[in-house]
Amino acid sequence: MSYLARLLLALLIVLRPAAALPQSNFDDLPNLGDTSGQVLSPQQDKALGAYFMRQIRQSGIILEDEEATAYLSALGHKLAIHSENPGYNFTFFLVNDSSINAFAGPGGYIGANVGLFLASESESELAGVMAHEIAHITQRHLARAFDSQERMSIPTTAAILAAILLGATTDGAAGAAALMATQAASLQQQINFTRANEKEADRVGIQTLADAGFDPFGMPLFFEKLQKNSKLYGTRPPEFLSTHPVTLNRISEAITRAESYPKPKPYDNRDFLLIQAKMRVNSYENPRQVLADVQRYKGKSGGPSTVEQYEFAMLLSMAENHAAALEVMEKLHNSDPDRIAYRLALARIMTADKQYSQALQVYADSLELYPGEMTIVLPYASTLLTSGQAPEAYTLLTDIANRNSSNPQVHKLLAQAAGATGHTVQTHTAMAQYYFLNGYTNQAIEQLKLAEKSPRLSSYETARIQANITDLEALLELDKLE
Repeated sequence: MSYLARLLLALLIVLRPAAALPQSNFDDLPNLGDTSGQVLSPQQDKALGAYFMRQIRQSGIILEDEEATAYLSALGHKLAIHSENPGYNFTFFLVNDSSINAFAGPGGYIGANVGLFLASESESELAGVMAHEIAHITQRHLARAFDSQERMSIPTTAAILAAILLGATTDGAAGAAALMATQAASLQQQINFTRANEKEADRVGIQTLADAGFDPFGMPLFFEKLQKNSKLYGTRPPEFLSTHPVTLNRISEAITRAESYPKPKPYDNRDFLLIQAKMRVNSYENPRQVLADVQRYKGKSGGPSTVEQYEFAMLLSMAENHAAALEVMEKLHNSDPDRIAYRLALARIMTADKQYSQALQVYADSLELYPGEMTIVLPYASTLLTSGQAPEAYTLLTDIANRNSSNPQVHKLLAQAAGATGHTVQTHTAMAQYYFLNGYTNQAIEQLKLAEKSPRLSSYETARIQANITDLEALLELDKLE
């Protein structure tokens, strides 16, 4: 069995809650065989992508911020529906790293570093980078790169995946070194192939950017800013420039393309600015000093704009001045009661001040306005657990988990709620799902074996759990094969 076939087999084993754990039918899996002579198929691409994402999660670099991730996903999907493949299933996520970078992984997984978010001066700049990465996927650049490496050994293929992973984080050189150590000639070929497609990604991305209503200059101007400031970074330029080489000629061509599109209509990009402010506050090593500086230069209000006031409230709360933070945030919420960012911030500050009942009321009211909104559900459930209301959290999360089976945080909270309410089987199956999604197959198996030992299991539940244990054990065996 080829390595890609084993990856596909592994990733088609998708763990589900105990109430829906069907036996995997391995006979239904396609025989991928040798990919020689054909571009990586969409099914192979999807399997590689799911494997890639489990490795990303296992590294611990994902930013577990549902609000920020939801914003990035909304931005990405707004662009995706105007791309050359609007039906493609993209997944967008944030990497908790201060370096400026974004990357397109197999299977439509697109990551953006916190550093990229903070370096963007406008939503169109951030959207420009995301449109560029979307174009890499819709033009199947990565799939073709893998196809050009069709005769690589299993260790070499694994090294490429590791290089993609490591190159997306703080030490791109480590990923490149791992790849160079395995197959230098093929690496050079792959780099050349990638550079040859950068202009295509620019062209297609700028069109997507304009069609989605963003400023088409967002992409070239951000690249130009990075290129001009690259000398300021010394021997460690932004990782984005290493993986996306930028030249003056390329920037000039991109600007010329952007000039061919009409100027976009003005729009409210406050959601971008608010999420950026939240991430900026979370990145401060000494928020108390920042708060002191803000108060010195901008007074007690934190600034005239709503975004400045929002950031000021976050700083006040981090400095444990929750009363003052609530005063600022309540005014913002009252002025714009439908804005979810204000509702979430208000509830967060109340929770930090241990005003649990008030925070829970804000969450409950918000869910009535926005049913099923995950940015509300997760902190709501977490606050229920913190305030000793595990049964309510369990009910809320049980309903949500089946509709959000790929979100690890849902299953982690569900396991906590199940454990606190005596639902032993669900405690272990939810933790098994959490471990599996984060790339820890052994731990997932251990949790399922604990679930199997639970008393009062029906024969039906036992069979489903045993089937999933068998599937995951098969996954481990496949990983050992050459």
